[in-house]
Formats: sequence, structure tokens, C-alpha cells
Amino acid sequence: MREEVLTDELWARLEPLIPVCPRRFRYPGRRRADDRAALEGILYAVRTGIGWNRLPTALFGASGSTCWRRLTEWHEAGVWQRLHERLLAELRAAGLLDLSAALVDSTHLRALTGGTTPGRARSTGANPAPSTT
Repeated sequence: MREEVLTDELWARLEPLIPVCPRRFRYPGRRRADDRAALEGILYAVRTGIGWNRLPTALFGASGSTCWRRLTEWHEAGVWQRLHERLLAELRAAGLLDLSAALVDSTHLRALTGGTTPGRARSTGANPAPSTT
């Protein structure tokens, strides 16, 4: 038995952010798994830390590989970024967003101008002794 994380109210708010994938007219192939089932599988995997290949298909109606592919597809489509922006906007509108303790970490950003070129690395090996002959 699993607890319901994705309620109908939450799904109604999230569904407009998810892009609609049109079905091909000719050679449509197998029907695509339900987006809600895939999202429930993603949330379950993230919450429990279970591996994608161990996700119980019968529990959600979408396999672990489908959930993983959908997670990647939605990331590339910018769904998670839009969700984050919407959440921040709602918190800001409600007056619940406190940025006094915010921290910006830029260690993962690349230097746009190339940064400084490091000098030649110094040798850490032993220096040869001077000749006594």
C-alpha cells in the first residue's frame, strides 16, 4: 500500500506545465504511458531512493525506464524550471519567500571569458644532486 503524494489538486496544477506529445498518424506504435503515472513513479523513486529498474510497474502503471525517460524528457523541455519558477512566484505573492538566508554558489559555472591561464606546474620530484667531479 502506498500513500498518495500526487493528489488531484496538485495534479491539476502540474498538468499544464507538462508538454503534450502528439501521437503519429501513420504507424502510431504503442500508446504512451500516462503522464500522471510516470510522475507518481518519479516522485516515488526520488522519495525512497529506489533504483529505476526496481520501480514496481504494477504499482504505478509505468515502468522504471519509462519514468526515467520521462524525467529526462521533461527536464529537456524545461518543465522542472517552470515548476520552480511558479512555486517561487506563489511563495513571493503569499509573502512566504524569505531570501535573507539565501546563498548563491557559483562553483559549478564555467568562466565565460576563459578565466586566467594557470602557470606552469612546479615539479614535486627530488632535485638531482650537483655533480662533485
